Amino acid sequence: MVGDNVGDCAARGADLFESIAAEIISAMILGGTMAQRCKIEVFRSTLLTKSYAEVCIQYGVIIKLVGSVNMSIDCSYIKDPSGFILFPLVVHSFDLVVSSIGILSIRGTRDSGVKAPAEDPMTILQKGYSITIVLAVLTFAGSTRWLLYTEHAPSAWMNFSLCGLVGIITAYVFVWITKYYTDYKHEPVRTLALSSSTGHGTNIIAGVSLGLESTALPVLVISISIISAFWLGHTSGLVDETGSPTGGLFGTAVATMGMLSTAAYILTMDMFGPIADNAGGIVEMSQQPENVREITDVLDAVGNTTKATTKGFAIGSAALASFLLFSAYMDEVSSFAREPFKQVDIAIPEVFIGGLLGSMLIFLFSAWACAAVGRTAQEVVKEVRRQFIERPGIMDYKEKPDYGRCVAIVASASLREMIKPGALAIVSPIVVGFLFRVLGHYTGHPLLGAKVVAALLMFATVSGILMALFLNTAGGAWDNAKKYIETGALGGKGSDSHKAAVTGDTVGDPFKDTAGPSLHVLIKMLATITLVMAPVFL
Repeated sequence: MVGDNVGDCAARGADLFESIAAEIISAMILGGTMAQRCKIEVFRSTLLTKSYAEVCIQYGVIIKLVGSVNMSIDCSYIKDPSGFILFPLVVHSFDLVVSSIGILSIRGTRDSGVKAPAEDPMTILQKGYSITIVLAVLTFAGSTRWLLYTEHAPSAWMNFSLCGLVGIITAYVFVWITKYYTDYKHEPVRTLALSSSTGHGTNIIAGVSLGLESTALPVLVISISIISAFWLGHTSGLVDETGSPTGGLFGTAVATMGMLSTAAYILTMDMFGPIADNAGGIVEMSQQPENVREITDVLDAVGNTTKATTKGFAIGSAALASFLLFSAYMDEVSSFAREPFKQVDIAIPEVFIGGLLGSMLIFLFSAWACAAVGRTAQEVVKEVRRQFIERPGIMDYKEKPDYGRCVAIVASASLREMIKPGALAIVSPIVVGFLFRVLGHYTGHPLLGAKVVAALLMFATVSGILMALFLNTAGGAWDNAKKYIETGALGGKGSDSHKAAVTGDTVGDPFKDTAGPSLHVLIKMLATITLVMAPVFL
């Protein structure tokens, strides 16, 4: 129960907060830079007193006399990029409003005290999400017209509005895909549960294959989203002084904002999971009737799906944002090196090695994260066995266990065990970049270090997205396969099928609760480190 609170509430909230904060800052910088490069001009019209008008004349503003005191200022050609800078803040402010409306719209259709068929909690949550999506589309379109309209390109705001729509649709499709692969009402999880009837090994094989398969649709969706948003921005009509289109990257940033424009509601759905899980634990410990536990089991299964949905949503937003961060790294290197840096050629052996190291980094990090869970679990099992021996009344509810000891073991181990994976993520790009910088200096390739790090970042991002999708979905599917059997299918609780499903759930927990979510943070951290340390690689 403690783990559900810190892992699925606090940690997931911090994870998405970091994503939204990074996306807001990068979009503000990108929007302001693009607006200045394109010499964006906006319209302003106000009434000022004569004394203020005299001040404005000093700055070359055109004044039209309308009376002895009041004067109107026509600022049609003042360069002002503030709309493009403030746009991300406005979008996420509306996120709070539309998500709150969506949350308040959640209502059951059954009156209390009336016997009727049980409602599907996921259907009710989906209705609220649909309302949030509709409101997000409307507010996003209004925000683009309000803040991104410019005389320089009158139709640009419509292109960027469509970019936001691409992001919103991407978020919705990600939610649907994750629900399909992790909800036991659909075929994949039921097939996984059926494999449990033939043993523990077939359950593991089926779960791994389900997780691998689940990476295909999200990758296709991300690919379509990135190229659609880029070309919508590219054809928006915004050009720089040389006449070259410059809105492509900002279009991708707007799509990322669109995807995160319902983040508050998605996070609310995520919080549903640990609440339902903890309710089930309370019901079990307080020895409530079986029919009560059956209700909490249904809620817990839905909670597993919503938690998996949030993890998929987070990695999807990271995938969209990673394209921006990679482009930002290349621009920064070009700025410091004072020479063009537009592409990375993996046909160069050193650069290809950088890519291999980036992919290896993802697998090694995941291995260490899963191993940390295994070692800590062994310590907890030994402690529980000790307490059962020293306090035999625990099983009969005559003695209370020492919960604090188990919590202390897990808390200290979680901090201790993550030192090595964290150091790997921080040190690796710095060491690789510096070593290949030295090698490039002696071989006459001045940008070799930066190119190798770019390949490392690119391959690590791609591998990390695929690995995170695999781990998150496989873990959620294993958990819900067990829940499906516990509803009475395939022999129900205590059957051989249930025992095999418990084994799968045990394997899936470090997948979906440790290694999978950590990869999202790793991808963002690698991008941040390479951006900050870029001068070291030159």
